[in-house]
Amino acid sequence: MRKVGAALGSLVFFALAPGVVAGLVPWWLTGWRAADLPAWWLPLRVAGAVLLLAGAGVLIAAFARFVVEGLGTPAPVAPTQELVVGGLYRYVRNPMYLAVLAAILGQALLLGRPVLVAYAAVMAAAFAAFVHWYEEPTLADQFGERYLAYRRAVPGWWPRRHPWNPAGP
Repeated sequence: MRKVGAALGSLVFFALAPGVVAGLVPWWLTGWRAADLPAWWLPLRVAGAVLLLAGAGVLIAAFARFVVEGLGTPAPVAPTQELVVGGLYRYVRNPMYLAVLAAILGQALLLGRPVLVAYAAVMAAAFAAFVHWYEEPTLADQFGERYLAYRRAVPGWWPRRHPWNPAGP
C-alpha cells in the first residue's frame, strides 16, 4: 500500500513540478511554435527531439526509482523513507534536474527558440541553489553518513563514467 501512495503522490508531483517547469512554462514562452528555421537547422532540430525524449525518459525512470527504491516521492512534503542510490543515481546525484534541463534545451533546439536557452540557464541556477541550500543539508540530516559517503562518491552534476557500487569497488 505504501508504494501505491508513493506512486500517486509522485504522479501529482510530476505534473506540478517538471510538468510546469519543462512543459507549461516553455509553452507559455513559445506557444510551442517553431521559429522560421533555415534548412541547415534540421540536424539541430533532430538533436533537440532526441534530447527532449531522453530527458523525458530519464525523468520518468528517476520518478519510478523514488517510488520503488525510496518508498516515497521526490516532493519535499512527502520524502522517501530510503536513500535512493540505484539506477541512474549510481552515476549522478541529480538526474531529475538534469533531465528537466535536457527537456528544456531539447525544446530550444527543436523549436529554434533562444528564449528557452535563457530560461534553462535560469532554471539551472535555481536548481543548483535549491540542491545546495536545501536538499543536501536535508539528506545529510535524514540519512547521515550513508548520504555523505554517497555524496563523496557520486558527482552532483556531471555523471561518472562507471556506476558507483555502495558495497565496494
